[in-house]
Amino acid sequence: MQHHFDAVLPAPFGKVGVRVDGTQVHEIVYLPDSFAEVPPTSALTKRVAEQLDAYYANADTVFDLPLARRGTDFQRKVWAAISAVPRGGLTTYGTIAKSLQSMPRAVGQACGQNWFPIVVPCHRVVAANGLGGFAHHGEEGFHLGVKRWLLRHEGAMLL
Repeated sequence: MQHHFDAVLPAPFGKVGVRVDGTQVHEIVYLPDSFAEVPPTSALTKRVAEQLDAYYANADTVFDLPLARRGTDFQRKVWAAISAVPRGGLTTYGTIAKSLQSMPRAVGQACGQNWFPIVVPCHRVVAANGLGGFAHHGEEGFHLGVKRWLLRHEGAMLL
């Protein structure tokens, strides 16, 4: 089933689907290579494509995209904590949970609901005893391969 995206952009690990309205990015989605590319046509999808390409070339790229307000207050707190983890760094679900007086599972659920992966770097959050899942997917498969690629690209010490 092909979902509607305003752009489907090539990525080193597959593709990235992007949904926007005229002024804000509403969603970024990791997609397997089997999705057909949809070139960016609006100013905003072109801006997203340029910033993602810059990131693929240089992991130190800072994103400056107008992101739609999404998620619950708790999810936004988790995403803010994730965004504070520096490139090349890792944190655990438990560490974020402790800082928010929550539970690791709740943090993991918020990570999985991240509407803006790469920009909000949920790939930098790992389990206490290993890589953990990714994007509500288990410990193997496409999404975990994306997580591994992103962490290697950023120079993180993989577990």
